[in-house]
Amino acid sequence: MEYVSAIVPPLVMAVGFAFLVRAIIRSQGGAQKSKEDAAAEALAARSSAE
Repeated sequence: MEYVSAIVPPLVMAVGFAFLVRAIIRSQGGAQKSKEDAAAEALAARSSAE
């Protein structure tokens, strides 16, 4: 049964990482994309003007 306790933590981390990547990919684009792009461009323009 030691092999079960050895494989569980990496397996849990792998599943968690997969959900994290999925959440990041799903948050790209969508209804807020143009608003986020405008905010990022305004911030970039402000920092380059200084």
